[in-house]
Amino acid sequence: MNAPDRTERLLRLAAMLTAVMASAALWWPWPAQASQRIKEVASVQGVRPNQLMGYGLVIGLDGTGDQTTQTPFTAQSVNSMLQQMGVTVPAGAQMQLKNVAAVLVTATLPPFAQPGQQIDVSVSSIGNAKSLRGGSLVATALKGADGQIYAMAQGGLIVGGAGASAGGAKVQINHLSGGRIPQGATVERSVPTPLLVGEFVQLDLSSGDFATANAVAKAINGAKGEGTAQAIDGRVVRVRAPQDSAQRVAFLAEVENLALTLEKPAAKVVLNPRTGSIVMNQSVTLAPCAIAHGSLSVTISSTPQVSQPGALSGGQTVVTEKNDIQVTQQGGQVINVPASAQLADVVKALNALGATPQDLLAILQAMKSAGALQAELEVI
Repeated sequence: MNAPDRTERLLRLAAMLTAVMASAALWWPWPAQASQRIKEVASVQGVRPNQLMGYGLVIGLDGTGDQTTQTPFTAQSVNSMLQQMGVTVPAGAQMQLKNVAAVLVTATLPPFAQPGQQIDVSVSSIGNAKSLRGGSLVATALKGADGQIYAMAQGGLIVGGAGASAGGAKVQINHLSGGRIPQGATVERSVPTPLLVGEFVQLDLSSGDFATANAVAKAINGAKGEGTAQAIDGRVVRVRAPQDSAQRVAFLAEVENLALTLEKPAAKVVLNPRTGSIVMNQSVTLAPCAIAHGSLSVTISSTPQVSQPGALSGGQTVVTEKNDIQVTQQGGQVINVPASAQLADVVKALNALGATPQDLLAILQAMKSAGALQAELEVI
């Protein structure tokens, strides 16, 4: 085969490979950039859950209820319930109610909940009951912050855990003084919502940010027309919505699913001194700096010693403690931390220090004071 034929054959093969790759590009989905929607950064004012709470009794326990001598309110509650049923308890009677426990019942009323719908409830002991396993909640009224009854709860508890005791020893797995009742409450009253009142609907951002509020208003105006939305401040966006209820619901459904183009978030580092947790976002950067961090450890060991008196001395045997204290200090080397423009570089630079999370808490605060950490520090 001569050179021109070989060249022509290679050109045809290259053309075939290009066609196959182009065809594969049409069929194989390329990864798209993740985008946020308005519903993920804002919520409609008035569309919110409400917390409910009530006091009740759990019955049917296997001797693991409240000790009425230490929790007199349990006996009072049972006495009041029996009186409502026409049962009179003799005055001064000592009731031993080992199968009853006083509990606090909580639930969350979702937005737009209507009478007849069922919601989950949580039941927690407020006395000294050992376990709520196998108990049933007596009908309990759940009230809102205004004192009105919005739901009634009743049913058998689901308690995740186990406990056993024998010969003075006790083993307990998980928590036995609280449980849940799936679909255990029935809604009796709905909460009015201002969603359909007025010409405007207010969107509340989950975090105050002027750039996000401006982006939300710009996305709505681009889809629904200029002047439809207006950013009032860094957290509130006012939107003009149709007056008809059906049209307003459809309008809000479309608005919530509009895509947003957001700017990079403000650089922030969150520190938790209790657990030693450190979380930073992608905007955190470092300026060049030098760090030296040493560690100081103090070890105290106590060894019991017996002092035995001599024979016929009349003394007593005494147990004393011998304490040994050791102080160890390791000098830290000065490490040059280069400038880092990406989160991965920041993590790599901090790992090079070889410090524990507790040490990093102090290092990051010192770097912030020195101006080397380009981020806001938040301690939780």
